[in-house]
Amino acid sequence: MKEKVVILDFGSQYTQLIARRLRELNVYCEIYPYNKNLDEVGEANAFILSGSPFSVLDTNALYFDLNLIAGKYPILAVCYGAQLTAHQLGGKVLKSEKREYGKAKMHILDEQCALFRGLEDGAQIWMSHGDTIKDIPENFELIANTDDIPVAAFQSKPNVYDKPFICLQFHPEVTHSLQGKELLANFVFDIAGLSGDWTPASFVEEKVEDLKSLLGEDKVLLGLSGGVDSSVAASLIHKAIGDRLYCVFIDNGLLRKNEFEMVLDSYKHMGLNVIGVNASEEFLGQLDGVADPELKRKTIGRVFIEVFEREAKKIKDVKWLAQGTIYPDVIESVSVHGPSVTIKSHHNVGGLPEKLHLKIVEPLRMLFKDEVRRVGKQLNLDAALIGRHPFPGPGLAIRVLGALSKEKIRLCQEADAIFISKLRKWDLYDKVWQAGAILLPVQSVGVMGDERTYEFAVALRCVNSVDGMTAEWSKLPHDFLAEVSSDIINSVKGINRVVFDISTKPPATIEWE
Repeated sequence: MKEKVVILDFGSQYTQLIARRLRELNVYCEIYPYNKNLDEVGEANAFILSGSPFSVLDTNALYFDLNLIAGKYPILAVCYGAQLTAHQLGGKVLKSEKREYGKAKMHILDEQCALFRGLEDGAQIWMSHGDTIKDIPENFELIANTDDIPVAAFQSKPNVYDKPFICLQFHPEVTHSLQGKELLANFVFDIAGLSGDWTPASFVEEKVEDLKSLLGEDKVLLGLSGGVDSSVAASLIHKAIGDRLYCVFIDNGLLRKNEFEMVLDSYKHMGLNVIGVNASEEFLGQLDGVADPELKRKTIGRVFIEVFEREAKKIKDVKWLAQGTIYPDVIESVSVHGPSVTIKSHHNVGGLPEKLHLKIVEPLRMLFKDEVRRVGKQLNLDAALIGRHPFPGPGLAIRVLGALSKEKIRLCQEADAIFISKLRKWDLYDKVWQAGAILLPVQSVGVMGDERTYEFAVALRCVNSVDGMTAEWSKLPHDFLAEVSSDIINSVKGINRVVFDISTKPPATIEWE
């Protein structure tokens, strides 16, 4: 059995970070909503209960019956998970007089506890909760506190459960908990007994065998986007079934400047069977004047299905549709914690398989972006392709804010091309995660020569990230920004102002729409 840690999500903004930290330890894990039927979760080696913005004292508190897993698996309960444990198993939880948020120093009370092996007493941890655990259940014992909080960590007493049950009032997954990764390593390796054998090489070997078994002698159709996700997905499937994979690359008119031709050329060298379809007029005609971001996405999705369906019918006896869906797509498109809202619709999650009457295969759906890149490297994909910046599925449609038109998309393409080319010239492209130009829906007064202008403004967006779930704005040199701004304003008629976006994710998103 493949080792797996199950993370039950109660809605914390940090839940994905728990998964990230475990993956960094080469430990495979999956996130499930707290109310998921455990029969559908499958085999597991350990459970981690996440934090939550909710209170266990609320009438609509998120409830999970801990008796379903207590004693059967090693458990690590974080923040809300710890409060839920105390509240449900006989302890006492109270509303805090003030929100306990920020840095604290953890004092280890049980130096023999395997969870704290190698950790320093007084190590910095990160608190983020509105409830306080006043009393722990009688079958548990206190193992850590802070100067201000009597209960920072507690665990089940020996012989109460067959497997350890450990609770933390703080968040080990955030970088502010300076030894949090070591603590998580102690849990998965020393306490849960996992080996940490989940690597790109093991993933490729296992996934190719899975694909061979799943797909058999069937034909598979895949819509390539030119990005690393669909390219790695195509390579994996091609490795499994060879020339029974058929790829379609559609130009929707929303790609980067000259990207359609460049991407088609790169795929020829990969040995993939690729059909290039120029449908830009079809897309842009349907999108003309559309301003609402969700309507843009839905329109692009609808037209994509129409074009793709037309091309698919030209290939006989196809049984499967392959997609380059990755884990952040799944997480952001599906509410994993009950009472929440979808952040945005994703172009590659849902809809198309039913329309084409095809079964779906998504070989990357449990991988984060950086893991996809490592798998691509394992598959010997070209370094330039692996290192390509992420590009939104709806393309420049969501980088032209407000109502769309061919001319606005052209302006965005031209500005974007200058920005990206300058990043390469200054040897900055591979040092940032994602970059692009955003055409703003405002015009401002400018002066060029003796003439006054009234033209569009463009925002430069450039961020650094590991997986796209969080991002910091890139600290680009001022001389570089000055050169980019000057070239855009002087070269792109219709733009007379350039600004630089210095927002982090969260609270902002990487894309503006």
